[in-house]
Amino acid sequence: MEMKILAATSPNLTNFRDTFNKFSGELAGICYMSKDIDSILSQPIEKKLSRAEVIKQNGHHSVFDHEYVTLYLQDVPKMFAMLLNNEKVYTTSEKSARYTKMQSSGIQLDLFLKWQEIIKDLIAKKYGNQPYFSEKRIEKLAQENARYFLSIYTPTSLAYTVSYRQLNYIYAWLKNLNKTNSELIYNLKPVADEFCSLLENNNLIDDDLVQYALGRQFSLIAPKEREEYFGDVYSTNYQGSFASLAQAQRHRSLNYEMKELNIKSYYIPKILESKDLQEMWIEDMLKVEDVTPQGQLVQVYERGTPENFILKVKERLCTCAQLEIANQTKNTLQRYITNTNDLEIKTMLEKYNHGARCTSGYDCKTPCKFKEGITLEREI
Repeated sequence: MEMKILAATSPNLTNFRDTFNKFSGELAGICYMSKDIDSILSQPIEKKLSRAEVIKQNGHHSVFDHEYVTLYLQDVPKMFAMLLNNEKVYTTSEKSARYTKMQSSGIQLDLFLKWQEIIKDLIAKKYGNQPYFSEKRIEKLAQENARYFLSIYTPTSLAYTVSYRQLNYIYAWLKNLNKTNSELIYNLKPVADEFCSLLENNNLIDDDLVQYALGRQFSLIAPKEREEYFGDVYSTNYQGSFASLAQAQRHRSLNYEMKELNIKSYYIPKILESKDLQEMWIEDMLKVEDVTPQGQLVQVYERGTPENFILKVKERLCTCAQLEIANQTKNTLQRYITNTNDLEIKTMLEKYNHGARCTSGYDCKTPCKFKEGITLEREI
């Protein structure tokens, strides 16, 4: 992997730790200042650094969230990106496997190319006479479904913006990756060690912040089963592919956890209507099961508030959304409406239960005019 520092809130890129500590010491002084901010800024640097050390020892680490750094991570496993993206204090821009071709070789590449052509032909036969389905769109839709054969360890690249405190916490959790009970996560240890070394070499690690985080761990792997509940908050469980979970994680106001299934199962695209094609799909999935394809299903636990779930609905109930996550969102919406006893929440949700988001007041700037997409009955 490669790591580049693209930006930081501090202009001093040669000594992040001292600069971040100085700034955090200044902001910590606001809580106790008798005059104004200038009186804090004009204090001797020794006093600022001393104050920063005191609040670190006391566990008051929020002031270290004022400093941010933007990293560019190149050629990291997709699963590593998912591990980072499940933590809440971040912003990321990741290379899309829906719209770009990811690095692959051998049997993965062969199956990717094979199914890209099969699915492209199926889309053209079923929807090719509709204006929405241009040649380019058909190509991209075929590609996003063929990528189910790519491993969760396929290299990806992303810009990752995170606070100084959170970066140190992540460093601490990565250092303890050997204690995980998940083989999926343990397989990331080599890249985790490399990432930690790069952080150390760039003077981004503070031992006091790290020590405070050692009692915690990454949130992606579920520590236990979750009971379903639909009320003023909700908790729902469903099976989804790694690919769809990676998309769902981007809804950072919702909480996601996952657990591997006892018996491996795989997502089958709806466009594969014939039994022969479905059987061939599964046969080919089994050829790459050892590298954990992105089409492998896992148990997903999703929790949040109805207000934040509606934000997901507004993004995913759309023809532009990948079909798997669109259908998952639709199913959760309908189950929430059916199972909640809160009439206010039921009424709030029913507004969005008439089709794609454009049917519930969303002002779409590029309407698809695709009937099956608007009614959420499409097969691709």
